[in-house]
Amino acid sequence: MAYYQYIKAFHLIFVITWFAGLFYIPRLFVYQIEAFHKPMPDKDILGKQLKLMAKRLWFIITWPSAILATIFAVWLLILQPFLLQQPWMHVKLGFIVLLIIYHLKTHQFYKQLQIDKVNKSSNFMRIWNEGATFILFAVIFLALLKNTINWIWGILGMLILGILIMLGFKIYKNLRNKNSKT
Repeated sequence: MAYYQYIKAFHLIFVITWFAGLFYIPRLFVYQIEAFHKPMPDKDILGKQLKLMAKRLWFIITWPSAILATIFAVWLLILQPFLLQQPWMHVKLGFIVLLIIYHLKTHQFYKQLQIDKVNKSSNFMRIWNEGATFILFAVIFLALLKNTINWIWGILGMLILGILIMLGFKIYKNLRNKNSKT
């Protein structure tokens, strides 16, 4: 199975590009939502450009990467089915299900914003942007550490990371509000 490492490499490449898309698309949503509340002609000019950027990112990078990462992952599991008997793999696959749900929900936000349906605030999207980070953190710890005690520490680390990100978000929001008032 000399080609196993090549399949694994392609899987990792597409996981990385998938996450790159998932990290950037909510940022574009933040800008789209903020542009939606600007006066004309800024609203139209920015709105069109941001919709185009989101469409290209979503359908040229993110969706194809998600599909290819999944295909290569299934291929890896077919080549080494014993991995499906590992407890850490069960937990990892649970996080992958969460990632797919996150991706599909992000697609829903994408479709709404493409038709100028703004249901969420830019602050919500800033927080939403961190969802993929939490999932990535958990999956990396599980894949590298594998045993129960270590991945429990990894999950605990993920929760601490979440708390730190939320604190950072609060501090950023307060600084931003302070600067906008002056």
